[in-house]
Amino acid sequence: MLRTSTISRPTKLEDLLTSKEIARLDPLDLASRRVFFGKLKGERRSKKRGHSVEFADHRPYVSGDDLRHIDWNIFGRLDKLFLKLFLEEEDLSLHVVLDASASSDCGEPNKYHFMQRCAMALGYVGLVNLNRVAATIMSGIDAASDDARKSQPSVVRALRDLRGRRRVHDLARFLCAMRPGGTLDFRAAAERIALSRRGKGVMVLFSDFFFKDGYEDGLRLLVGHGYDVVLVQVLSPQELDPPVRGDLRLKDIEDAETAEVTISAPLLKRYQSNLNAYCQRLREFALRRDMSLVTVRSDTPVDTLIAERLRRLGVLK
Repeated sequence: MLRTSTISRPTKLEDLLTSKEIARLDPLDLASRRVFFGKLKGERRSKKRGHSVEFADHRPYVSGDDLRHIDWNIFGRLDKLFLKLFLEEEDLSLHVVLDASASSDCGEPNKYHFMQRCAMALGYVGLVNLNRVAATIMSGIDAASDDARKSQPSVVRALRDLRGRRRVHDLARFLCAMRPGGTLDFRAAAERIALSRRGKGVMVLFSDFFFKDGYEDGLRLLVGHGYDVVLVQVLSPQELDPPVRGDLRLKDIEDAETAEVTISAPLLKRYQSNLNAYCQRLREFALRRDMSLVTVRSDTPVDTLIAERLRRLGVLK
């Protein structure tokens, strides 16, 4: 992987989303393959029967039911007691998680910048539709701590319980304040997220999933617990088709390990075969555990990923 040579770090909402992208996001809303019952009454229609204003069905009256919900019109016609049932609107939580390890700070366009923009786009959709939104960044280094850009395994920073359009800029500031760096202990970070996660909803995890200790243990901790987990694997064009040839001395961006190699056409073919096999194993792992996975290049338009690919997965509607 190649470190991005120069990158302009975002500092505000306008650096993350253009007005054109926002206009395309406005008609969208969160969805899920499952039905969740939220803690707060909100904008999410549920299969749970409640007492809102939209009629759903009838059921026979049983002793102890609230007499205020008896349908007296049916009683007048049939001389039998039936209770009115209504659709209840409930909230759906959205939790976006970003991998901010040093390997994410690579590629042209920069992978981490792409993840920031995608997370902001999803968060915007959730907030303007009055869903509860949380954001977590794994192994991020505070923007004010450039001197501290060293290995800090499993640094986890979170922003929780955002709700409403007025919190859009709060989410943007949180995403912009974090810079990628260090080596991520993904299992430890996932454990902290799993233990602190509240409620039920949809979790979208952005990462390249290039963890030396593997992704399996961490994903096992995140799956379930009332959350529909969606994985977005972000790869740069240079990772998919490395523009390098000849004798090189490579240095790992995270742990500084080095290796001297001769880049040839057969070696590149073997590399691409190994990469494809790695991505396929990740896909099969996710499928077996009822997680969704989409692999995307960092040069993909953000609104295309959100409004088309994630919509086809059932994350949005």
